[in-house]
Amino acid sequence: MSTLPMDDFAVANLSRRGFLKGLGVTAGALVIAANWGWRDAFAEEKKSYGADGMPNGWRDDPKVFLSIAADGVVTFVCSRSEMGQGVRTSLAMVVADELEADWAFMRVIQAPGDEQRFGNQDTDGSRSMRHWYEPMRRCGAAARAMLEQAAANRWQIPVGECQAREHRVVHQPSGRSLGFGELAEAASQLDVPPRDSLKLKSPEQFRFIGKESTRAIDGADIVNGRAVYGLDPRFEGMLYAVVARPPVYGGKVVRYDDSATLKVPGVVKVIEIAGSPLPSEYQPLGGVAVVARNTWAAIKGREALKVEWNDGPNAAYESRAYRDSLSKAAHAPGKVVRDLGNVQAVFDQASQVLEAEYYIPHLAQAPMEPPVATAIVNDGTCEVWAPTQAPQVTRERLADRLGIPFDKVTVNVTLLGGGFGRKSKPDFVIEAALLAKEFPGTHLRVQWTREDDLHCSYFHTVSVEYLRAALGKEGRPEAWLHRSVAPSISALFGPDPKHESPIELGMGVLNLPFAIPNLRLENPEAAAHTRVGWFRSVSNIPHAFAIQSFIAELAASAGVDHKAYLLQLLGPDRKIDPRSLGDEWNHGESPELYPIDTARLRGVIEKATQEAGWGKKQEKGRGLGLAVHYSFVTYVAAVLDVEVKDDGALLVHRATIAVDCGPQINPERIRSQMEGACVMGIGNAALGEISFANGRVQQDNLHMFEVARMPLAPKDIAVHLVRPAGEVPLGGVGEPGVPPIAPALCNAIFNATGKRIRDLPIRAQLKDWRSA
Repeated sequence: MSTLPMDDFAVANLSRRGFLKGLGVTAGALVIAANWGWRDAFAEEKKSYGADGMPNGWRDDPKVFLSIAADGVVTFVCSRSEMGQGVRTSLAMVVADELEADWAFMRVIQAPGDEQRFGNQDTDGSRSMRHWYEPMRRCGAAARAMLEQAAANRWQIPVGECQAREHRVVHQPSGRSLGFGELAEAASQLDVPPRDSLKLKSPEQFRFIGKESTRAIDGADIVNGRAVYGLDPRFEGMLYAVVARPPVYGGKVVRYDDSATLKVPGVVKVIEIAGSPLPSEYQPLGGVAVVARNTWAAIKGREALKVEWNDGPNAAYESRAYRDSLSKAAHAPGKVVRDLGNVQAVFDQASQVLEAEYYIPHLAQAPMEPPVATAIVNDGTCEVWAPTQAPQVTRERLADRLGIPFDKVTVNVTLLGGGFGRKSKPDFVIEAALLAKEFPGTHLRVQWTREDDLHCSYFHTVSVEYLRAALGKEGRPEAWLHRSVAPSISALFGPDPKHESPIELGMGVLNLPFAIPNLRLENPEAAAHTRVGWFRSVSNIPHAFAIQSFIAELAASAGVDHKAYLLQLLGPDRKIDPRSLGDEWNHGESPELYPIDTARLRGVIEKATQEAGWGKKQEKGRGLGLAVHYSFVTYVAAVLDVEVKDDGALLVHRATIAVDCGPQINPERIRSQMEGACVMGIGNAALGEISFANGRVQQDNLHMFEVARMPLAPKDIAVHLVRPAGEVPLGGVGEPGVPPIAPALCNAIFNATGKRIRDLPIRAQLKDWRSA
């Protein structure tokens, strides 16, 4: 029996009766469904789009549910995972606004993993709000219409005389009213009105959408410890496990000696987990698990374990040698992915050519909460509790690996103590289920340590970016060559393509928005030797770092102000069809609805530089740095005010960020996401590095893989929300703030010191900059 209330995971099925029973809601409740399509926006297939921007052929079934109890409490089921981005609050705000709910009566629970019922639940790609905003509005509006109809039926009057206002339905002529709770039972008997009959609010009627004052719907629970994270579910008789995994990707157990481990008090059993042939996809790496009565005993038991490993095909992976190979590839012709004009002819005749090479190492997501999952397997069923970004993928892989029917697997989604893409891969959940299978009917938790997390992550790709420009009048590029060399995420899923996928190249390379008459983009080969996976902003990070740094170098070479040079390079305001740039992905969105709008890029550059005081005289050792990037259909510019002390110490006095994400649903969370992205981006650039020797990660914990701490964080971060001219659809928010930070930081360091940073991390270079 559980010793912790599991109310967050109570949804068992979506019939009205079953849903209300699962919530513990008494009779007299309204349940309303939102219509939503469920196909993965990043699925690698061509799509056609309807007038509403949704891909044609998407299913239109009830997916997301809203209940109103007899006491008026509104319970919202959130299908997207919450990891600090505030999605549960933001989506609930949208529902509450159209519903005309009182925020004090709003509650939230997390949906279990079930794509058929809830639609696509993958929380990635900065798409939760932009994909769920309209469905959630319709959900709230439909519920409001049903409540108004229920009141009209009770009063036997035309429904047009009834209006929902702040958790009540009011009869406008007489002033009489009924609360939502009083109407819930009757409303629940009505059919959901068709979509085309719904009356959505106009923006001037919004009470929550676009407003600043809405408190977090689950903030109190998070602050006072009631919130349930991956580590929190507790069950009687639980077992705990840690795993000794192969230290090299693709390695295997040769033999192990567990005699000392079994003598450790609390250790129950030692179990070998079979690995999977490469490529590993989301499957566990394999290894030897120590199962114990508590986590500490399991950890001490693993320390006593003696394992001999066969390191496999990646035993020689070494970061310095690999970087040399990437650099060599970058200086030779590669696969042409976009070709405009005649680049070679211009280079042959150019009187001035500038070139530069940029390097970004592997990074680890390192979420505050390392991977953890609890599972129970019994009588052909499996139930798990896990902080997963991908509930349906988790459910599918569990069914496949355990060999049980898909409908016998239940995935309960807890809060995530950070994710950044790491928890999109359910290898850690599969480990828990495989071990729980050895103890039928017993809950078993697999806990990763920080060392486990750093050694066995799905790392952000290492990258070398080589750029070359032939300069013409006023130092502007007449020809531009960019070779991007990096192992691809695609190597997880099939034979290593040794080339970045179109979606990776579409993150800042293929969709280069500058007015350059001759352009050649190449992608030389790079083999993958470790697990490469999603990381917040993905390949936008190395591409933005290289391109925005190179533009600053071009401006300095031309003796032109960086901002003025960047605006000139943008050319005239225009809307670019992403398909004309060879980028048919456009972050999975309609190219008709989401063209690349250079006016919006110009707008965030102007706003950020204006607010930062661009052009003002700086004291010695201090400088401003600028960068801009378009990602996840959002435009972000950043100006960092940086000081470098004589001893190489780096101080970021102020970060000024301008963001144009289209309509602003929850401004407070937009600012919070930009602030967090800024700190993360600075940490990545200044400190972040995962390196390999003999196939092994060299960083053990946060003393070696450092993240930004308070002294490195900006003293002040000012986020300015730019409203575009005209009507545009929603953009992303969670990821677009990261890419411009590293180049803005390095450009600021150059303006402060005259030292150009092309290799990350910059930590050691700053310490030695005086002697450079």
